[in-house]
Amino acid sequence: MNLPTKLTVLRIFLTLIVIIIMVFPFYTVGIEWPKFEIMGIGVKCEYLVAGFIFVIASVTDFFDGYLARKNNQITDTGKMLDAIADKILVNSVLIIFAAQGFINVIIPVIIVLRDVFVDAIKMEAASKGKVVAAIKSGKIKTASLMIGLVLTFVYNLPFEAWNIRVSDFMLYFASIMSILSAIEYYKLNKNIIIPKPEILE
Repeated sequence: MNLPTKLTVLRIFLTLIVIIIMVFPFYTVGIEWPKFEIMGIGVKCEYLVAGFIFVIASVTDFFDGYLARKNNQITDTGKMLDAIADKILVNSVLIIFAAQGFINVIIPVIIVLRDVFVDAIKMEAASKGKVVAAIKSGKIKTASLMIGLVLTFVYNLPFEAWNIRVSDFMLYFASIMSILSAIEYYKLNKNIIIPKPEILE
């Protein structure tokens, strides 16, 4: 197992820790997370800790890909684990935030459905020996989504103190970019998905 793959496995492990911190009822085992105020906003410490781990996990996503390309260590196993790690990191957090009332449920619905649709296109292309390259709209979606999630973890601070919902804006923007990027992926690869019928002479 090379270093990039180890970083990917670490990201999966960190994701599990984030999930546990966010959903486990610690009070049932006598553990109470501290609560305090920042800029007049009530903050629960567990979300700050989970957010910090989320950021670390997100950083490993950059480095595993960078090192794999730099050291020519790209493997099929690494690519598969990387895709799995990305999905469980982002989608699980989105679903939990929606379930806990932090964000609108439509956001994870759109993001998850988009991922399924785009992954289906990529798998169909791969089955025909073609590689679907990343597109700019998809990268914008990912960047805005990560910013929105990090801000949600920290209660939209410091913007919340001025009643500016930057976290919500970024997540809704990411949802819109998800739809647009899915449409773009389809248009760029529709000949792969629906091959043109051969004309018989």
